[in-house]
Amino acid sequence: MELLSSPPFNLPKTFRAVDDAIDKNADIADAVLTVALDTYGVDPNADDWKGAATPADMDKVRSTIRQLFRDWSAEGAEERRVTFEPMLAALNRASATLPPSKRCRLNVLVPGAGLGRLAFEVCRLGYTVEANEISYHQLMISNWALNHQPVPERFELFPWALNFSNHLSRANQLQKVMVPDVAPGVELNSSSEELEAETHAFERMSFSSGDFCVLYKGEQYKGAFDAVLTCFFIDTAPNLIAYIETVANCLEPGGAWINMGPLLWHFEDGGNSKPGDGKTSDGGPDVADKGIAEAGNFELSQDEVVHLIEKFGFEFAHHDTQSYEAGYIQDTKSMLQDTYRPSFWVARKVFQ
Repeated sequence: MELLSSPPFNLPKTFRAVDDAIDKNADIADAVLTVALDTYGVDPNADDWKGAATPADMDKVRSTIRQLFRDWSAEGAEERRVTFEPMLAALNRASATLPPSKRCRLNVLVPGAGLGRLAFEVCRLGYTVEANEISYHQLMISNWALNHQPVPERFELFPWALNFSNHLSRANQLQKVMVPDVAPGVELNSSSEELEAETHAFERMSFSSGDFCVLYKGEQYKGAFDAVLTCFFIDTAPNLIAYIETVANCLEPGGAWINMGPLLWHFEDGGNSKPGDGKTSDGGPDVADKGIAEAGNFELSQDEVVHLIEKFGFEFAHHDTQSYEAGYIQDTKSMLQDTYRPSFWVARKVFQ
């Protein structure tokens, strides 16, 4: 141990630095919790909401911290660019007959919105957007980032602090990024002025919390949206048919379903946990429609996905499985690089 405690290893120094990085990440968690308790009207001094964190809770927190790197840091911009830019360009093409000032007349849904960056970018372009997310961990951070950050780069984030493998140098593990990279309110206000938008951005963006399939399969959402944008989302479905039916229900005839993502089927191992809450489908309430907790998962290839979507009244206007390579929450300095070749497509709803 004496050898590893001395230069150039200095492991005790490394452990202290990692501990300091964890404390900085905890500062963000504390700030998020403070906002969340106020948002949900929870007394911070009450004991009924407190309890011991489970391993599943800790996994979600670590995952969400890394998601914060992807969505709200300057260093995550390249990952966002590769996946967001084609989708936003397709959305603009689908609304080409409208001047930017009138894009607010089009309603866009972003299910599986995560920390809200894609929905933010849609709103910044002038559209009316509704984001949907089931994970309260991600809902709390999206609320904190979008509504409570008046200046950019207020917080230090160490996304790789708990990862000890595949680093070329210790400095890589202890990389610091500043979040959020923009002040969302300031950016949305500026974009509204630049676009001369009919409706201000602050009135054009909303978040819904809950199960995508349960919420948007209802009659009140029938034909409610002009476009649905799914980014790294459809493979979270235990039953893809339920997702397709939900999109078909809430998309108006002629509306565009714009998708970017791989097919890393989340339920391939036979598990049926709800993404985001760690509960199994038999641990929830006994309701007729369990949404994404519904049993009966199956996994399709990409060509089979296309055929299935066509069976539900969609016609593919564009489909590209070759042009894009993207990481997902990828440390670009790591010795291990996982790269997806996501499928990008635009499908039009032609019949119900």
